[in-house]
Amino acid sequence: MGELILQLIPVAIGIVLSPLAIMALVAILVSTHARRNGVAFLIGWAVGTLGVLLLGLWLFSVLELHQVTEPPLWADVLRILLALFLLGAAFWVYRRGHAHVKAMAEATTPQAVVAAAPQLPGWLQTISTFRPGRSAALGVGIFVLNPVDASCALLAALDMTLARLDTGSLVAVVAVFWIVSILPITLPVVYVLLRGPAAQPSLDRLRDWVATHTNVLNAALLLVIAVLQLQKGLSALL
Repeated sequence: MGELILQLIPVAIGIVLSPLAIMALVAILVSTHARRNGVAFLIGWAVGTLGVLLLGLWLFSVLELHQVTEPPLWADVLRILLALFLLGAAFWVYRRGHAHVKAMAEATTPQAVVAAAPQLPGWLQTISTFRPGRSAALGVGIFVLNPVDASCALLAALDMTLARLDTGSLVAVVAVFWIVSILPITLPVVYVLLRGPAAQPSLDRLRDWVATHTNVLNAALLLVIAVLQLQKGLSALL
């Protein structure tokens, strides 16, 4: 079980470094009713993460993947396809971040710098009007509808199923993976609950750091996950 948890750490961190989720959370935490909406967003993110993971475990269980002594061909093909998708996602994330940095470096006026900076999706500008219900729905949707996060959860479910753990060990691994996955959302929410308005400067710094650094870090991590999964899938086929 311990070895499986170590194998799942890169995949869990792939979910942890979700720039859109963190930026959405920061927008919620600096808006009206930050505490209520922040807790609601956290609940939604936690439900979405656990839901996709459990869905993957259920699907692989229905396919009786846990009963085979050797993974079937389709399981390795699925792993390779997900790895290729994450590889493409890593390239896209890096190119997007690099393009923003290059444009900002070449900007000659303050207006050009602002225009070149990474921009938030337009719908995030309406977060100030959100109530807890919409904040929770946003938390679920950002995870479930993000193909990168969903792919990481499915890869984790695939590895958990193939490990053929007993029920107690499986529950423990799921719990550890889930806790790590929701940690980057939990910590800012708890910080705001404890600090209130005094948390604003820290949230501003977090927003700026995410906007300027997370794309590169996320691309590198997605590349690592993709290579590890690709190597695992190809090794099983060859």
